[in-house]
Amino acid sequence: MAGQLENRVALITGGGSGFGRAAALQFCGEGARVAIGDLNAATAQETAQAVRAAGGEAFAAQVDVADERSVRRFFDAALEQFGRIDCAFNNAGILERQTRLADMEAARFERVFATNITGAFLCAREAVRRMSTRHGGRGGVIVNVSSMASRLGSPGEYVDYAASKGAIDTLTIGLAKELGGEGIRVNAVRPGIIRTGIHLSSGDPARVGRIGAMAPLQRAGEALEVAHAILWLLSDEASYMSGALVDVTGGR
Repeated sequence: MAGQLENRVALITGGGSGFGRAAALQFCGEGARVAIGDLNAATAQETAQAVRAAGGEAFAAQVDVADERSVRRFFDAALEQFGRIDCAFNNAGILERQTRLADMEAARFERVFATNITGAFLCAREAVRRMSTRHGGRGGVIVNVSSMASRLGSPGEYVDYAASKGAIDTLTIGLAKELGGEGIRVNAVRPGIIRTGIHLSSGDPARVGRIGAMAPLQRAGEALEVAHAILWLLSDEASYMSGALVDVTGGR
């Protein structure tokens, strides 16, 4: 029986850990070849090695999503390696320490927005240039990573991160409408409290268990549970889904 992504090429940013690594392993298990990019070249290679160990085919590269030339090189390298790009999982993002807005420096805004907003727009643009039928492509699917924070605001913790994810929601909705006639579907997942390494950046590693227990399901989620939703959105089973913001939050 063919996998849900059989004979497709999936490109992943932030693929060295968390959702990116879980998704890479899910995608290869469903027949996809995967291009894995991460700011940390070593972790990107580790994910690629894990994919190969699972019987899949992977390409890994260092990429800074906030740098236009780096993003372009990554997409070009993936296209050269595999000959096509069918799916783009726009996952790379950062989170800084819990801080009230009054105590945030402008340099922090620049870092968060450069990766979470500019990076997402650059990666979406490069995916469109290679997949859109308007640009000679065969069509494809883009899945962005937003966050439950986009609708909760994260007051007293990281309103800058929440605002950046609000921009991802808007990008997803607008791009879905812009590209619907060009063979590209665009959706987003909005994870809640999930056990990934990004929470170490917040300065409160115990937050995952504490906040996770407040969800109706009374626990934090796992990266694999988010990866399942991403896989479905990329697959033909979600062929009439575009412009959707899919919450994976344990009911919050």
